[in-house]
Amino acid sequence: MLYYLFDYLQKCCDFPGAGVFQYISFRAAAAVITSLIISMFFGKTWIKFLNRKQVGETIRDLGLEGQLDKQGTPTMGGLIILAAILIPTLLFAKLFNVYIILMIFTTIWLGMIGFLDDYIKVFKKNKKGLAGKYKVAGQIILGLIVGLTMYFNESVVIRENIPAEEQTATLQSGQNSVESKNVNFTKVDTKSTKTTIPFFKNNELDYAILISWVGKNAYQYAWLVFIPVVILIITAVSNGANLTDGMDGLATGTSAIIGTTLGVLAWVSGNIIFADYLNIMYIPNTGELTIYISAFVGACIGFLWYNAYPAQVFMGDTGSLSIGGIIAVFAILIRKELLIPILCGIFLVESLSVIMQVGYFKYTKRKFGEGRRIFKMSPLHHHFQLSGYPEPKIVQRFLIVGIMLAVFTIITLKLR
Repeated sequence: MLYYLFDYLQKCCDFPGAGVFQYISFRAAAAVITSLIISMFFGKTWIKFLNRKQVGETIRDLGLEGQLDKQGTPTMGGLIILAAILIPTLLFAKLFNVYIILMIFTTIWLGMIGFLDDYIKVFKKNKKGLAGKYKVAGQIILGLIVGLTMYFNESVVIRENIPAEEQTATLQSGQNSVESKNVNFTKVDTKSTKTTIPFFKNNELDYAILISWVGKNAYQYAWLVFIPVVILIITAVSNGANLTDGMDGLATGTSAIIGTTLGVLAWVSGNIIFADYLNIMYIPNTGELTIYISAFVGACIGFLWYNAYPAQVFMGDTGSLSIGGIIAVFAILIRKELLIPILCGIFLVESLSVIMQVGYFKYTKRKFGEGRRIFKMSPLHHHFQLSGYPEPKIVQRFLIVGIMLAVFTIITLKLR
């Protein structure tokens, strides 16, 4: 909203300093600062309110060190994160940008699902919360909306080099002549199902290739592959973040690192100069997403002020489901979703540890009549906790690994 206000002031009366709002870098910085202020000051007020209402977490005794000390810690702190994301975005972003609209919808939609789950747990005293099938249904609906919008909306394009003219020249060297061809390219905005894929020479993959067997009309049916992939990624990352939210500051810190990396990727992908220099896909209008992700990072860091060990508040599913879905949708919009297994390696390992533990337990119970375990407990962070590592050390080491994965993710843009 402030963007449109100062844009108007600049055009109508040449208001001093109004032109600075045209710069994404300025608005991104303003979004970070605003989100930090909101999360830190609103967070304190919200925590006091939750304490007065006795909205505390119910802890199930799993035999973990220090676990019962967390009994009664306020939950539903994810509302702090959501407010610190949405308010700066509404203030500083171009609200008619299709990518910003999708991110705002994603934040509100998953926030509502998470809030309903927390509400059932806290106020209805039902420890199971919202049934898993309803959570998955909500994630599938979001995936359909994002996938269909990206595929059919005319504003969602990439800029490609299209051969425009071919010139042939003959070079004379003594008695020998060499024919040289020079191809001129023109840059055209086109609808495409291409995405970024690491370690390949051209760094791109077109989903239409996966159904190339249908012939020349493969692109028309590429949505049959693209949309299920979008749904799978959103569901997997959202639930992965939810599983990671088991230690003070773990999910929040990891998400801040991932968000910072996505911000860098959005910046270079949405800037024609950087995209051309790095020889990566240029996606018009995605630079505006830098404002959103800046608010996201600021919200996570601000929330970490209260969520770091020992936590004064938990984000609950209101936060964990939301931040995972936000990361997934953001990566899809900037066409970096195939980098998620690297960038979100912490979420991936946490999810795999649960899948492996449950699968192996069921298999051994059928085969031997007694269920056996691979880990002492899943998700993986609890395995290390039962191995004698203190919670702060586990969180710090996970965050160090997260930073390493983030750096490697950026490097993959040039590893081909």
